[in-house]
Amino acid sequence: MSRAGAKKKSPLGRVLVVDDHTAARESVSDVLRCAGYEVRGLASAVEALPALGVGEFDVVITDLQMPGMDGLEFIREMARRRLAVQAIMVTAHATIASAVEAMRHGAFDFLEKPFDAVQLEELVARAFQRKRLLAGDEPSSAARGCDNAVDSDNLGMVGSSPAMCELRQRLLQVARTDETVLVCGESGAGKELVAKAVHQASARAAGPLVSLNCPALSPQLAESELFGHRRGAFTGADADRVGRFEAARGGTLMLDEITEIDLPLQAKLLRVLQERTFERVGSSDTLDADVRVVACTNRDLPTEVAQGRFREDLFYRLNVVPLALPPLRDRGDDVQLLADHFLQRAAQRLQRDEFRLADDARTLLGNYRWPGNVRELENIITRACVLNTGDPITAAEIRPWLQQPENVAELADADHGSDDPAGSLPVGARLDEVERALIIATLDHFDGHRAKTAEALGIGVRTLSGKLRLYGYAPRARDFSPATAAR
Repeated sequence: MSRAGAKKKSPLGRVLVVDDHTAARESVSDVLRCAGYEVRGLASAVEALPALGVGEFDVVITDLQMPGMDGLEFIREMARRRLAVQAIMVTAHATIASAVEAMRHGAFDFLEKPFDAVQLEELVARAFQRKRLLAGDEPSSAARGCDNAVDSDNLGMVGSSPAMCELRQRLLQVARTDETVLVCGESGAGKELVAKAVHQASARAAGPLVSLNCPALSPQLAESELFGHRRGAFTGADADRVGRFEAARGGTLMLDEITEIDLPLQAKLLRVLQERTFERVGSSDTLDADVRVVACTNRDLPTEVAQGRFREDLFYRLNVVPLALPPLRDRGDDVQLLADHFLQRAAQRLQRDEFRLADDARTLLGNYRWPGNVRELENIITRACVLNTGDPITAAEIRPWLQQPENVAELADADHGSDDPAGSLPVGARLDEVERALIIATLDHFDGHRAKTAEALGIGVRTLSGKLRLYGYAPRARDFSPATAAR
């Protein structure tokens, strides 16, 4: 189809081009008109603000250097007035400082002169996509209501709390775009699951999902892991290596705990996100980065930026549409839904008909604060199922495995009639006293069986035996019965 034919179609959207140089303004306007947009050009920000005030435009493209009100002041004023437009700054004088300042005040992105028509069209299309996303215009099944069964099947995310319904709706909207995603949440809350759901709900679902655990790598190895290297690039590089960006071509790259990447490598990652190209270590060949990046962190990135541990410009590149994952303690009855989900999974793995929770165990799970979030709940349910003999799982079985003694103390009354010594510990007890009480209680629960006790506590039998010697623990007579003599 010819570009002339594209003009006859309904416009894709409305764009305002603000530049005091007539030739530059008309050039940008012509490219976008040919692409199917309705475009208006103005020579100054002072002229543009009244037009924006009546809601005529969706995207604004502004030059940085203009007489009177420059591009940065223009973007600040749009942010102050809360105008529902996406701003793109175009400049021949781009610096990191000006780009970060523009994005800090709400600019969607910036484009450095000289640029070609394809770059301009792609960036404007992404700006329109983001505007629809933030306005909630992207269709999604979650927008029609929170159907937990359907959404859990589609996304692998269990929960019907308002926080999870909102997260699913935003996730489905974000996934349909190709924007970089930042997933924030506490350790154990399920950030990796969210990243996988973004990939599965996206147009890249047929492509690979490649992950990189950033804390596991030294600064020297991280660059090679991300971008690959050529043989001989450094000592030990005996062969060419494909990096994660190359392996994820056509799909999604998940960067887990991205704050652990050191500052020099953050600068290189920023360049890849900006230019969508990279080079292997030791090579000058430029490769396309056809990858959607999903970054995860359990830290507060603005704080990391303020303390100089994370680049501010990279933060704004990542923080296009953040997804905040709520901690388990803020998800209400989702704890019970997740517990049932993990009980069912354990039954399938262990080839058992079913596992059940007693009422006092459900009360304990519902009142506990879950410092380890969903991961802690899954581990506890799995452990209880492995050790279960067929009766409903009780609070007395679960309580010794909870992380925080103060929560155990607060919930001691939930299990009436329990003789569990850990349940009577006062808040403020010394850590070694808490550990001793939990170990002795678990050992008594398993009738002195040290292997089962060690497995339940997640420690080795030698470690358990050493602690018992330290405590001067004297086994009861039943520990030396014929049935237990070999323990």
